[in-house]
Amino acid sequence: MQSENVRDGRDSKRPSNKNFKERKKEEKLYDEKVVSIGRVTKVVKGGRRFSFAALVVVGDRNGNVGFGTGKASEVPDAIKKGIEDAKKNIVRVPLNGTTVPHDALGRFGAAKVYIRPAVEGTGIIAGGPVRAVLELAGVQDVLSKSLGSNTPINMVRATMAGLLSMRNVDTVAKTRGLTSEEVVK
Repeated sequence: MQSENVRDGRDSKRPSNKNFKERKKEEKLYDEKVVSIGRVTKVVKGGRRFSFAALVVVGDRNGNVGFGTGKASEVPDAIKKGIEDAKKNIVRVPLNGTTVPHDALGRFGAAKVYIRPAVEGTGIIAGGPVRAVLELAGVQDVLSKSLGSNTPINMVRATMAGLLSMRNVDTVAKTRGLTSEEVVK
């Protein structure tokens, strides 16, 4: 008697998952990239205490990017904390198609990052931390040069400073009270 085991078209032996759709893992809004993980040592009376510091960049590859740091006794926990911190610090970056609107020099501490627009098809010519920020910001064609310090956190901060100093034609026109065609002349 097969009809005894079937109730409402389902097999009675199998547990029902009424909330399956609600429990479905939410889609990721942002991509994450771990830029650096450092082992931090605190010297205490009994010896050394080790912990890990993670620098993480998050972005949607569509003009929104942020970075954060996390510190914990285990690497995965430090990365998780860094991602949470980065999501709190997301900013909008102006883009001009697949590149940046104009040249910029971002400075933070002793780190300087020069960012320059490039023609379509060039790709991202940048190293390490700068590449991570530009990729997750959604920039596809750019030239960059790191000048000065090569400390990852300072390079990320300098890159963000350079990107935040950029303005596209629409924002310039709005601040001057002109149309974008009049600004381009």
